[in-house]
Amino acid sequence: MERGAIPLSEIPGPVDVQATIESGQTYLWWRPDGATYDALGASGGDAWYRTVVDGDVVDARQTADAVEWRSTTDADPLVRDLLGLRDDLHEIRAVGTTDDLTDAAWDAYEGLRIVQDPFFGCLVSFICSAQMRVERIFAMQEALRETYGDPVEFDGETVYAFPEPDALAAATEDDLRELKLGYRAPYVQRTAEMVASGELTERDIQGRAYEVARDELTGFVGVGDKVADCVLLFALGYLEAVPLDTWMQSAIEDHYPDCDGGNYAETSRAIRERLGPYAGYTQTYLFHYLRSGDDA
Repeated sequence: MERGAIPLSEIPGPVDVQATIESGQTYLWWRPDGATYDALGASGGDAWYRTVVDGDVVDARQTADAVEWRSTTDADPLVRDLLGLRDDLHEIRAVGTTDDLTDAAWDAYEGLRIVQDPFFGCLVSFICSAQMRVERIFAMQEALRETYGDPVEFDGETVYAFPEPDALAAATEDDLRELKLGYRAPYVQRTAEMVASGELTERDIQGRAYEVARDELTGFVGVGDKVADCVLLFALGYLEAVPLDTWMQSAIEDHYPDCDGGNYAETSRAIRERLGPYAGYTQTYLFHYLRSGDDA
C-alpha cells in the first residue's frame, strides 16, 4: 500500500471532502465504515472514503491540514483530479452570480468541490437516479459493484470495482431487476452494450461543444437532458453544465422565474447565463443546500 498527503496549503481555495462526496454528485465513492449518507447535509468530517479507478483502490480523507490518501498506486494526481482539488474555488465563486440564495449555499458548504468520476460508472449511476433518493441510488451502485465488479485485494480485504461495460452488457434484464434497478434495468443493460461495442463512447462526446456534447449523450438509452448534464458536469469536466433536477427547477421558480424558458434547452441557457461561467458549481451548491433543508 502507498500513502501520501496533499497539504491544504497547496490547494486553491477551501476543501470539504465530506460535503463533496456526500452531496449527491457521486455514487462511486463510499465510506469503508458503512456510514455513507447516514447524515443528510453532513460536512467537515474526517472519515475515509473509497473508490476504485482502473483497477486501483483509492482511499482519501481530510485532516486539519491535508487531504490524506492510501492506495494500490501513487494516487496523488488521481486524488487531485477525482476530488476537484485543482479547481480554484476563490476564482470560481468570484465570477459567479451573487444573491442571498447563492451566498447562503456557498457559505454553508464552503469547500465543496465538483468531482470527476470515471465516465461509465457516472453514466450508469445517473441512469439509475431517476425518481430516486440519493441513498437508494447509492445502494444500487453498491449492488452492481458487488455482483458484477472485479475484485481487488487491498489492505487485507476484497474491494469490488464498478463493473466494466462488457460485464453489465452480458447481464440480463431480470438479473438487473433482482438488484432493484426496476425499470432502469434495460436502460443500464443496453447502454452498457453500446459502450462495450463502441457504438457510442466517451471519445464521441469529450471535447465537443457543450450543447453538442449534451445532445450526443442523450443517444444512450435512458439518458435525457438532465442525466446528460450530470455526466457532463461530474465526469467530463463541463463545469458550465446545470442539471435541471427538481431542486433546481424549484430554485428557478422561486428565485429566478425570468430564467424559465418553457423547455429544458432554453431554461438551461438562461440559468447558465445567470449563474456564470462555472454555473455547474453554483448549481451543485444550491442542490446540496436546498436538499439538506438549510434554507428552512
